[in-house]
Amino acid sequence: MPRRGHHDRNAAVRLGTLVGGLALVTACGGGEDDRARTPRPSKSSAVPTAGIVAPPRIEVIAGLAGCEAEIRIEADELREGLCHSQQADYRITTFPAEKYKEAWLDAASVYGGTYLVGPRWVVSTKAEHLEQARNKLGGTIRQLRGTS
Repeated sequence: MPRRGHHDRNAAVRLGTLVGGLALVTACGGGEDDRARTPRPSKSSAVPTAGIVAPPRIEVIAGLAGCEAEIRIEADELREGLCHSQQADYRITTFPAEKYKEAWLDAASVYGGTYLVGPRWVVSTKAEHLEQARNKLGGTIRQLRGTS
């Protein structure tokens, strides 16, 4: 049976990795503007237009978006890659379980932004490219309201 202190420390390290990855994502784009905001619930677009939703593999999502991903983060809680196509730049984050994706989105809500969200994955790109990405990948466009 693991010692409680050891488990708590590992959980703190994993959460730190998750939040650090989020900070990297928001520092490189995906956020909105710098105006102060009060926290609000996220908004989601209605129904995805793609008939098939991309699986949670960065390489597959990148291929469907028309580019090849460069993996930037490999962690137990997430993988993150950058992908540059002729139409747009994408930051693709995948998760081994829905709970990690939801924790990431909860943390991202502090910063705000609009994201394309699928089962165990999140894609960020400029807002004007989100609908086109949704047509290729499926998923739902989610608007997160930030506090900064």
